[in-house]
Amino acid sequence: MGGFDKIDLDQPETLAHKADVGSKSDDKIMATKRNRKFKFSKKLWIVPAVLVLLLVAIAFPAYGTYKSGLQTYRQAKLIASAMKQQDVALASEEVAKTQKSLKETQKNFHYMIVVKFIPIAGWYYSDVDHALNAAAHGLDTAATVTNSLKPYVDVLGLKGGGSFAGGSAEERIKTAVLTMGKITPQIDQIEQSLSKVQKEVDAINPSHYPEFIFGKNFKEKLVTFRTVVSETASFVHDAKPLAKALPSLLGESEEKKYLVLLQNDKELRATGGFITGYAVFRVDKGVIHLNKSEDIYKLDDSISRKDKAPAPILKYLPKVYVLNLRDSNLSPDFIKSMETFKSMYDRAGLKEDVDGIITIDTSVLVSTIKILDDNVEAGGMKFNTKTDPRCNCPQVIYELENSISRPVNYVKTDRKSIIGDLISAIMVKALSSSPKLYWGPLFQSIIAQANEKHMLFYLYDDAAQQGIEGLNVAGRIKPFDGDYLHINETNFSGAKVNIFMQEMVDSEYEVKGDGSITKTITINYKNPFPPSDCNLERGGLCLNAEYRDWIRIYVPKGSELTDSKGSQVKMTTYEDLGKTVFDGFVTVRPQGVAKLTLTYKLPFKVDGNLLPVLIQKQPGTYDNKYTLSVNGKTKEKFDLLTDKEFKLKVK
Repeated sequence: MGGFDKIDLDQPETLAHKADVGSKSDDKIMATKRNRKFKFSKKLWIVPAVLVLLLVAIAFPAYGTYKSGLQTYRQAKLIASAMKQQDVALASEEVAKTQKSLKETQKNFHYMIVVKFIPIAGWYYSDVDHALNAAAHGLDTAATVTNSLKPYVDVLGLKGGGSFAGGSAEERIKTAVLTMGKITPQIDQIEQSLSKVQKEVDAINPSHYPEFIFGKNFKEKLVTFRTVVSETASFVHDAKPLAKALPSLLGESEEKKYLVLLQNDKELRATGGFITGYAVFRVDKGVIHLNKSEDIYKLDDSISRKDKAPAPILKYLPKVYVLNLRDSNLSPDFIKSMETFKSMYDRAGLKEDVDGIITIDTSVLVSTIKILDDNVEAGGMKFNTKTDPRCNCPQVIYELENSISRPVNYVKTDRKSIIGDLISAIMVKALSSSPKLYWGPLFQSIIAQANEKHMLFYLYDDAAQQGIEGLNVAGRIKPFDGDYLHINETNFSGAKVNIFMQEMVDSEYEVKGDGSITKTITINYKNPFPPSDCNLERGGLCLNAEYRDWIRIYVPKGSELTDSKGSQVKMTTYEDLGKTVFDGFVTVRPQGVAKLTLTYKLPFKVDGNLLPVLIQKQPGTYDNKYTLSVNGKTKEKFDLLTDKEFKLKVK
C-alpha cells in the first residue's frame, strides 16, 4: 500500500516488539492507577485529621467551661444561702464573686464558637450563650439590689451592718427615709437589667429540647422559667412608680395622713370584712404617730344625710334602710368600694383630710402579736394568739369581739374602739426594741399579709396607686383572657360566723372534642360548732348564728348558666366589672352543712391542651380548699391563699 510499510505479522521480532510495547503501556497504566489511588488516600486522611483537631479545639474549652461553670453554680448557691440568712452584706460579696466566676465561664465557652456553625449543635450553643448572658444580667440586678439595701439593713431588721445602727429607732427611720430618695433611681437600672434578662431568656427556644432529659421534665421547666422571668420584669415595671413615690408617701418632705380601717373578716364582707373601727395616722419622715382612734359608728353618726340602702342590703340585711359607712364596701373591687366609702367620708363631721386609705383585718393583728413574743398590752388588756376555748380562735380575736362586737340590731354609741390603741401598742413595742429582734420578721409579715389580701391600699397619689395595683395589693378584679373565677361572699347575719365556717370548692370541667367547655362549681359549707347566746336582753356575745350569705360568683363574660341548686333565692345573672355574675343567697345553721351547685357554659372553646385559669381570692378569706378536675380526673388541689394563675391541662 502506498505510503505504508508492510508489516509481517508472522515475524517473531515484530510480535516481541509489540509485546514489549504493550507491557510498558500496561506498567504505565498500572503506575498511573497506583499513583491516583495513593493521591486519593492522602485526601481521605485529611477529614479525620480535621475532625480530631476540631474535637481537640472543642474539648479543651468545653472542659474549661464545665469546670468554671460548676464553680459558678456552686458560687451562686452561696448567694441563695446568704439571702436565706438575710445577710445582705454577705450576699453582696457572693454576688461579686459569682460575677467573676461567670465571666471566666463565658470566656471558656466562647472558645467553642466553632460549634455555632455546626448544624443542630449550633442551636444549643446559641441557647447556652443566651442563658449565660441572662445570668450575667441577672447578677447585675442582684448587685444593684444588694448594694442599694446595704445602708438600710438595720432599719429593715436584716444582717450586714448598715449605716443607721446608732441612735434611737426613730432616728434610724428618719435617716433612712431622708436618704431613700438617693437610691430610688436605682429602680430604673434594675428594670433595664431585668429587661435584658428577659430578652436573653426569650431567645432560648424550648422546642429544641425533648420533653424529658435525665428523667426530668426539662422542657416544661424551661417554659415555666421563661414565664417567671417575664412576670418578674413586668412586676418591677409596674411597681416602679410606687418605689419612686415611696419617700414622699413616708413623709420625707411633708407629713402624710392615712385612714386605717379594720375590716373584721369574722363577719365577712365583699372587700374583706365588716368595717368595725378606724384610726388616723400621720407619718412624718417615716415615723408614725396616732392621731385618733374611734369606733366606726361614731364616724357613721357624724354623717347627717345618708342615701337609701342599695337593693342587696334592703333584701338581705334586716331593718337597715340607709347606706352606712360600715356597709359601704359592697363591691368586690376594693377601689370601687373605697370610692363609695370616700364619697360618704367626705360628708362626715369627724372627717380628717387624708392621703389614702389602708385596710387591715384580724389576720394582720394575730400575725404581728405572734412575732412580738405573743404578748401585747393595750387599753388595760393583754392580748396573745393562744387558742381561746370560748370561740376556738386566737385569744386576741375573742377579746376584740368582746370589746367591739354587738348582737344583731343592737348598737352602743358610747363604746370606745380599742383597735387604734392596739395598733399603737404594737408599734411602740416594735420600735422600742432592737431592730434585729423584731423588724425583719415584721417586715416580712407585712409583705405576706399584703400578698394574701389581709392588707389593702388605696392611695390618692396616682403614680403611687399605679404601683400599688402593679403589686396586686389594691384588691382589683382583674381582666383575664381565659377561664376566670372569683367567689365573693357577704355575711349579712350580724354575727361573727366566719370564725367557724369551713368551705370547699370543687370545679369540674367537661371538655368536649370540639373544645367546648361546660363547668360545674360546687361549694360545700360546713359549720361544726354550736350556736352562741344571741339574746339581746341578756347581752350575749353573738358569735355563731345562722350564716346568711349573699354570694356572687364572677366568671368569664358571656358565660351561660344552665343549672343551679342550693340557693335560697332564684339565681340571677348580670354583668359587673367586666365579668358575668351569678347571684344567689345561701344559709347555713350552726352544726349544719349546705351545698351550692352551679353549671354553666364557658363562652369560648379551648384551643390545644392548656387552658389559662385565674382564680382570684376574696380578701379576708383563709385557706378555702379547691379541687379542679377535667372529665372526671383530678388535676389540681390547693388551698387558696392568694390569687392563683396557672395553665390547666384539659386533654
